[in-house]
Amino acid sequence: MNKQLQCLLKTFADFDERELDVICRAFKYKKVNKNALLLNQGEICKEVYYVTKGCIRTFFITKQGSEKTRLINLEGSIGTAFSSFVNRTSSFEMIETIEDTELLAINYNDFYRLIDEINHWRDFYQKLLEMAYTFQNKKIEQLVTLTAKQRYDLVLKENPALVQRVSNKVLASYLDIREETLSRIKNK
Repeated sequence: MNKQLQCLLKTFADFDERELDVICRAFKYKKVNKNALLLNQGEICKEVYYVTKGCIRTFFITKQGSEKTRLINLEGSIGTAFSSFVNRTSSFEMIETIEDTELLAINYNDFYRLIDEINHWRDFYQKLLEMAYTFQNKKIEQLVTLTAKQRYDLVLKENPALVQRVSNKVLASYLDIREETLSRIKNK
C-alpha cells in the first residue's frame, strides 16, 4: 500500500527515498466498513486520507434535508474536508465510506510536522491545494454552464468508474440533480 502512496507522491514532487520513508511512516492504515462516517458534521477534521481500496465521499446535507456530494475519492486519490482540516474549525461536511474501504490516514500534527521537515512535502501540499481549488472551480463552472445530461456525459467520459461503482442516489447528489432525473438520463 505504501508503494501506491509513494507513486502518487512522486507525481507531485521529487521526493528521495528517505523522505518517502519518513512520510509513509506518518500514515496509519485503516480498514473501514461500507457506510462508515469518517467525519461527522460539526466535528473538526483531523485526518487526510489516501484511498488504497474502496471509495469515500465528502458531502453535506442542505437545510431541506438533501444530500450534496462535493467529492468522490476512488483508489489512488487523496480526500479530506480541507476547510475544517486546515482551519481547525467544525466541519460543515461529512466524509463517508461508500464501499468497504482501506485507507492510509495522516493526522493534522504529522501532516504539518512534515511541512516543516521536508521541503518536497510543502511542494506536494501546495500542488494538492491547487488541484483541489481547480477541481472545485471546474465543478462550479459545470453546474452553471452545463445541463444535467451534459454533466452526466462528462462524468461518464472522464470517470466512468463513478457511474459503475456508486449508487444512483450518490451520483445524482454529485451531479446536483434529482435521482429521478438521473434515471431518465441513464435510460435514454
